[in-house]
Amino acid sequence: MSDTPPRWAQLLQRAMDQRLGVVPIPVGVLMALTLLYFVMSGKVDTGLPMMIGVTVLLSFLCAAIGQAIPGLRMVGGAVIVATFLPSALVYYHVLPTSLVSAVSSFTKGSDYLFLYIAAIIVGSVFGMDRGVLIRGFFKIIAPLAAGTVAAVIVGTAVGAALGLGVQHALFYVVLPVMAGGVGDGAVPLSLGYAGVLHLGFGTQFALILPPVMIGSFFAILLAGGLNLLGKRRPELTGGGRLQPGQQDDEFLRRDTPPAHLDVLSIAAGAFTAVTLFLVGKMAYQAWKLPAPVVMLVLAVAMKLGWAVTRRLELGADAVFQMFAKVGTYPLLFMVGVAWTPWQSLLSALALANLVTILATVVTLVGVGFWVGRLVKLYPVEAAIVNATHAGQGGTGGVAILTAAERMELMPFAQIAIRIGGAIVVSVALLAFAGLR
Repeated sequence: MSDTPPRWAQLLQRAMDQRLGVVPIPVGVLMALTLLYFVMSGKVDTGLPMMIGVTVLLSFLCAAIGQAIPGLRMVGGAVIVATFLPSALVYYHVLPTSLVSAVSSFTKGSDYLFLYIAAIIVGSVFGMDRGVLIRGFFKIIAPLAAGTVAAVIVGTAVGAALGLGVQHALFYVVLPVMAGGVGDGAVPLSLGYAGVLHLGFGTQFALILPPVMIGSFFAILLAGGLNLLGKRRPELTGGGRLQPGQQDDEFLRRDTPPAHLDVLSIAAGAFTAVTLFLVGKMAYQAWKLPAPVVMLVLAVAMKLGWAVTRRLELGADAVFQMFAKVGTYPLLFMVGVAWTPWQSLLSALALANLVTILATVVTLVGVGFWVGRLVKLYPVEAAIVNATHAGQGGTGGVAILTAAERMELMPFAQIAIRIGGAIVVSVALLAFAGLR
């Protein structure tokens, strides 16, 4: 009896090997038909199996569209389309209301974003060399601080020259771009401005939110361009390593996991990430400390305190890879549906606003590149970390690092997003109050 499968089986297996991201094409067709039934019957729910099916299928479809667009795919097209196309589909009522409602409820109530960031932080920190980790955290402050100051000066000058006025350009365009996203940036800025001006929160928020999102869009484009530059000029990049002198064997070899990596080690890495996530959440609820920063500090303390064994490193890295390769596009899709209002993006398309935001982000990234080189960092990596300072919070950081193919930089990106954003918000509110 022959072990050779019949012709029809060979064709089926060949089709099963054709994938849309992680989705085998025939399975994706089956999932699409199944979701169509649930949508037409009004039975789309927020359960985990349903949300996995919806977000994985539709997000990788959006990413494939971005990859297929000539030119755009070279600068992070998959990330851009996976984030912004869902927002447009919601606004123009292309996506069914029941599906949008379910995805939005799941996104806002599941804490998936922070769990994702926890997995990325723990995996990337645990995989670093201890000495490099210490030097990197101190060195990244120089390009970040220099880029921020330069971006404020250049962005404000450009906005004023284009007729926006110095104060409007500074407080409503430039500073929101680097404020740390929506929840940690646009919201406190809007509340502070509204309190000083004795106006409603909504009016201020409508002015501040668009620059946050447009700035993140430009940062994604620049990150994709930096990735392309690194491929063409390899001497300018460490391929995800922040500084020279770091040998390849100091990083986990992620392309070929060692044979002794076992399921229990992966589970241990996942449980460690979940534990640090919950500690960060507790710190936020008890003392209002930023949860991602707490997670980052704890992960670094464990690494520097010799609490991370080789098996735990490998397990955490496997979790890192799972979230980075499988969980990123579903997260971006959810953000596009639930947290990216298309009408706000459209309202910010005035030429003066766009040019001012672009000047701010380009200066931030360009100065990061130059100063990073001066302090002996890989300039491409330093510039990418600076780009995350203009991201739409944690989700923007994910999108920027994905476009740059540098997810290993997430710990440093958290410094730029959380700590850098908090400093910008504090200074902005003090200066705004002082001028009134």
